[in-house]
Amino acid sequence: MTPLRTLLAVPVSLALLALVPGSSPTPPAPATDAILPLLVTQGGAPAAALLAQEQSGTRYARAGRGIARADHFRAGSITKTFVATVVLQLAAQHRLSLSDTVERHLPGLVRGAGNDGRSLTLRSLLTHTSGLYDYTRDTRGVTPVTAPQAMHIALTHPPAHSGRFSYSNTNYVLLGLVIEQVTGRSYATEAERRIIAPLGLTGTSFPGSRTSLPSPHGRAYTAGGTDVTDLDPRVAGAAGEMVTTLADLDRFYAALLDGELLPSRWLREMLDTRTAHGSYGMGLFPVKLPCGTTVWGHNGRILGSYVRTAATADGRRVLTFRVNTAGIADPGLEPRLLDAEFCPRTQ
Repeated sequence: MTPLRTLLAVPVSLALLALVPGSSPTPPAPATDAILPLLVTQGGAPAAALLAQEQSGTRYARAGRGIARADHFRAGSITKTFVATVVLQLAAQHRLSLSDTVERHLPGLVRGAGNDGRSLTLRSLLTHTSGLYDYTRDTRGVTPVTAPQAMHIALTHPPAHSGRFSYSNTNYVLLGLVIEQVTGRSYATEAERRIIAPLGLTGTSFPGSRTSLPSPHGRAYTAGGTDVTDLDPRVAGAAGEMVTTLADLDRFYAALLDGELLPSRWLREMLDTRTAHGSYGMGLFPVKLPCGTTVWGHNGRILGSYVRTAATADGRRVLTFRVNTAGIADPGLEPRLLDAEFCPRTQ
């Protein structure tokens, strides 16, 4: 990934004004904010927004129309970080072990086409090394399904090689069921009482089957321009149903990495990527930037929405950006944004 180096051409008249005694030049916009409009002009998104949290405060920027700082939007797979945090809290409370088999908590559920819950651990679900087939390949992320229906779809397919990293939404649907089995409450209720309420994430919710977004919100679109703002969240369930805001995601990841939600031992477990051979921790994944800085976070993609949060390992710097469609046409723009935000640049 090559850092963006943008040279701003200054009109001669403005350059001369800068030499007038008593005048003060306007400070240049952060490089990240300069890249953001490219998500619209090159990335094909109707609109884009970002919120950066730093020690000096927060910084908001947007591009395009119909997007605002306080908007609620669908977070997709960022839901997985919340679910993983709940599971690790339960492990810290000795209510489950990461070495427990799926069979122990959900007896008889994972059987068929060579899949066997007796040989799969909760750790393998958290790290996407179970080999379970991703049910959304068949539903294409547009067909609402219950958790049992998702499992039925997944278990009609043989597993991939167990022990290798293979991202699968099925893993986190199963973890949602494990949370319910262990606590007697849904994963949504547990996330609300353990994470959302303590951190004051007033814009974050698990909508269940509610198809509308809370106010305020903008519109969400497919790549072809179809309005998909109303969406049944059961297309994703525990793997990606959550609704949230830019500020709430910055707050959550800062708190998580700062140790507010997990004891240090369990936060280290979450950030340990050895099981997935460097690709994934537990509900988080690392990206090493060209300057040597490693950022942690997750992305979320669901019909009409793409969001990405990245943070330094201590949680002191966090960036969340989003677009109101499911993807970015130019895949190089995301790494450029992260590089511009987290890698120091000489002026």
